[in-house]
Amino acid sequence: MAIDTGLDTIFTTSAASIKFGIGATNELGYELKRLGVKNTLIITDKNIVEIGLAEKVKAIIENEDIKADIYDGVHIEPTDVSVKDAINFTTGKGYDGFVGLGGGSAIDTAKAVNLYTTFPAPLLDYISPPVGKGIKVAGPLKPLIGVPTTAGTGSEGTTVIIIDLTDQNIKIGISMPCCRPTMGLIDPLNTLTMLPLVTASTGMDVFVHSMEAYTAIPYTSRPKPKTPADRPVYVGSNPISDAVAVMAIEIVGKYLRRAVTNGRDLEARTQMLIGSTLAGLGFGNAGVHIPHSMAYPVAGMIHHKTWIPPDYNLDYPMVPHGLACTMGAPAVVKFTACTDLERHALMAHMLGENIEGLSLRDAAMLLPEAIIKLMKDINFPNGISELGFTEAEIPQLVQGTLKQQRILSCSPRPVTAKDLEQMFAESMSFW
Repeated sequence: MAIDTGLDTIFTTSAASIKFGIGATNELGYELKRLGVKNTLIITDKNIVEIGLAEKVKAIIENEDIKADIYDGVHIEPTDVSVKDAINFTTGKGYDGFVGLGGGSAIDTAKAVNLYTTFPAPLLDYISPPVGKGIKVAGPLKPLIGVPTTAGTGSEGTTVIIIDLTDQNIKIGISMPCCRPTMGLIDPLNTLTMLPLVTASTGMDVFVHSMEAYTAIPYTSRPKPKTPADRPVYVGSNPISDAVAVMAIEIVGKYLRRAVTNGRDLEARTQMLIGSTLAGLGFGNAGVHIPHSMAYPVAGMIHHKTWIPPDYNLDYPMVPHGLACTMGAPAVVKFTACTDLERHALMAHMLGENIEGLSLRDAAMLLPEAIIKLMKDINFPNGISELGFTEAEIPQLVQGTLKQQRILSCSPRPVTAKDLEQMFAESMSFW
């Protein structure tokens, strides 16, 4: 019998069913019919409607004699207000299935609609502590198919919903297994219209998801749960999440610059979607940690700024999720490198750094610069100061970060307010 150390000895891996390939969208109606759906709601945003993709998807669904409506009120980076609007639109209309069509914002909104219309409750009931009550629902929910039009979030395969709480100036998450879409239907053709910054931001989301999963606290270092039901969705790094995270990071190093430079490069688009799918499987089980935690107050506080991202067709301030997560990444990997020099050195190598002949420590410490080089090449802003943040706001950013205990618990190193102050100071500008 093994000695009880009080630490967990079990990890879990689960994933949505995935259908991947050029032209896969044409099989959406078939998949909904197979799932028994007769009356579906396509949840998307106005940009997807404007390019004609929403109507194309609606016709594909209706070709299988399934009724389909379109809701196009998704807010890019969903807020409590926008999510409640989508829930109110849906309530009482008898939909027996959903399609999330768009980026992570559309798919996350579709997950929230599915959850809150199946098990109605105040919004904060399901939001993770310490902000919400963290009430868990066993499910099941209605069939939901995620059809991504961006390559980055992996939301079509994960259990997580991210919402911006406008009154608290932070982003926060809902995470429970029943929220995972029934299927991710992934078609590279749907990503060809992504503009450069959208491509860059979602592509860096692939990297940060994978980097954080790969460097997360090992599952064998987490406290043993009181019961199996108490084991978190994010269990920590493990052999399966490690394998897919490494593959995803390698894809980013090879193909992201190409995808940003030439949006019609179908090979690069396809590879980045493969990377996004792998990253979703990796972080969806292992978890994310400090960069995401730092990103949430940045994204929450941007509403008081004037910076509006180009290429997003918006008239209000917003920081795209992948961009927000990347802002803290160089400082974070400097902080976490000591926990596993070999892993950090390997990531530097996969992003293009020559580590031959270097000590493990010197190779690992090339990773921050490798990330910054990639950011420059894809025309990212030069740190959060370019977004309008000042050093005087660091204490507020730190407090917003510390509220993200659900994911900070995945950090390979305990992180203090003082540590976060230093990381935000380093994230003000990079070059």
